[in-house]
Amino acid sequence: MQKLRYNAPKTGARGRLALTALTAVLMTASASTASALPTWGPLAPANPFLGPLGTSTMHGDAGSSDATPLAGPGSGALSVDPVPLAAACPTLLEGSDGLVLALCTSILGQVPTVHLIDTSAMGTGSLGSLGGSSSPAASVAQLELPKGSLLGGVYAYLDNADRLVAVDGNRQLVRVQHEQTTNGSWRLFVDQSVDLSGSIPDGDNVTGLAPDWQGNVWFATGAGRVGRVDVGGVTRTLALPVGEEVQNSISTSVAGTAVATTHALYQLSADTDGTPKIDWRAAYDRGSARKPGQLSWGTGSTPTYFGPNGSDYLTIVDSADTQVSLLVYRASTGETVCSQTVLTTGGPGSENSPIGIGNSVFVASTYGYPYPTVPAGAGPAVPASAPFVGGMTRVDVDVDGEGCHTVWNNDARSSAVPHLSTADGNLYTVVRQGLPSSSDKTSPLDEFAFAVIDPNTGNTLAMRDLPGTMINDTLQMSALIDSSGDYLQGTISGVIRVSGQ
Repeated sequence: MQKLRYNAPKTGARGRLALTALTAVLMTASASTASALPTWGPLAPANPFLGPLGTSTMHGDAGSSDATPLAGPGSGALSVDPVPLAAACPTLLEGSDGLVLALCTSILGQVPTVHLIDTSAMGTGSLGSLGGSSSPAASVAQLELPKGSLLGGVYAYLDNADRLVAVDGNRQLVRVQHEQTTNGSWRLFVDQSVDLSGSIPDGDNVTGLAPDWQGNVWFATGAGRVGRVDVGGVTRTLALPVGEEVQNSISTSVAGTAVATTHALYQLSADTDGTPKIDWRAAYDRGSARKPGQLSWGTGSTPTYFGPNGSDYLTIVDSADTQVSLLVYRASTGETVCSQTVLTTGGPGSENSPIGIGNSVFVASTYGYPYPTVPAGAGPAVPASAPFVGGMTRVDVDVDGEGCHTVWNNDARSSAVPHLSTADGNLYTVVRQGLPSSSDKTSPLDEFAFAVIDPNTGNTLAMRDLPGTMINDTLQMSALIDSSGDYLQGTISGVIRVSGQ
């Protein structure tokens, strides 16, 4: 794999001259690639009850494509700014006003906390390799939510009024609004709530939620209950087969609502009275036990809608013991399009949602990733641990829609959910670097780097070291490419911003 690695200079005229020269080299090196870029797309139709396309859900849109119409920082000169929040921040969303809403979990007390972040208040990018200081004042308002399970309260979305929609630990569906007061300060408050405690038993928590195209809110719980809250606040639920858990988020499209359990993939719609009903169910190979680098025994995928019309297909990665496969289904019928072997050069497992755009799907391995904790009841990993080899695979659905083929495999050790920009044709992620850099073993001293990957070839176009080691572990969390072209990545202790220059 061809790699171009560089570190942005710190300060001084000599550094600026070196940066100018390096930028010229990068532009020359990438010119031939850029001219060959296909038109990526189309993106799925925008859900009218979500905020801006690309920034209103953890995975970019209602269908969890992990693709965005916004351009990222690119592969030229880059600057890095950290925002230390003393919290792990898996959900970063941007509203139409350009402010970022981050749903984080505090290190002390493990309390879900909403942060309102003004990226214009962040640092200048002049950081050393071991970190630096950036004003926490970038978080201009905070609101704590009641605590639930480890995955409860992780997933949220922005509605079309820029309100963060989540289900808290008390099983309240809340819409969190932000506003600027007369003295210029900001505040966060619960603007609206619906009590779901009568529909969700004690001890169960919502793990994923998304709106449909009529404005109803769909959710799924860890214990395998699927619910629909209509626009009047009436909730109706359906219990999936006993023993099937939901440990990832859900997705919606014009075709229906997709839920992946620890045993099967479902597409659901609403009955005449609004009760969820199963359109089709597809069981998959979940393996014989939870794998190291996964948080549950079963698929690690949030199901992804994609296709020539944006939502023709639905896909997940299975969890077979020795070799995993990408499973692609027709969203309209549940018919299998293909079962394509993936991650043949890395470990056989993925905890991340695939990227789905046009006829292409991109899968990243998380096998062996050293999560510090797993959800209660996840069960032991078999084996207990494994090297984090990494690796990514691109699979394309055949033009006739009757099968799939592998386009490439690479050895990128992605430590975050990758995102593809349809605007600049780059695939963005963060990679974990062992010590020495050739090692597949992980340790608290591992370093991390922002990476730009060519989705046509799988080659790495550029890398930029990020500050810190374990305290800035990106922990396979999703990033946000915002409307300014910045890449915002949640870490175990806050947020890191990567900007082009």
